[in-house]
Amino acid sequence: MKTRFRPKYNIKKGDQVVVIAGDDKDAKKPRLVKKVLVDEGKILVEGVNIVTKHTKPSAQNTKGGIVKQEAPINISNVMLWDGKQGAKVKREERDGKKVRVSKKSGGII
Repeated sequence: MKTRFRPKYNIKKGDQVVVIAGDDKDAKKPRLVKKVLVDEGKILVEGVNIVTKHTKPSAQNTKGGIVKQEAPINISNVMLWDGKQGAKVKREERDGKKVRVSKKSGGII
């Protein structure tokens, strides 16, 4: 994603999200974000989009073979979890700090 201005996302590493689109769709099960790939507009979510990768033997992995690992999914396919449900998020300034606020419940995430 080569643009003049870097996009800003409301999802960070370590957040809880629910997958709202794709094969692993489950709006009731929160999952952990492992990594956010800002330039690509994708995130790596624990236990979602498992792919099989064929690896050659190397110094670290002497056997090689087939390895199952998570692949990134588009950031638009997830929704931030606010403790009870998936929620849209807005940014507000409270006490001089910018915080993420749930649009449904009004609570700080």
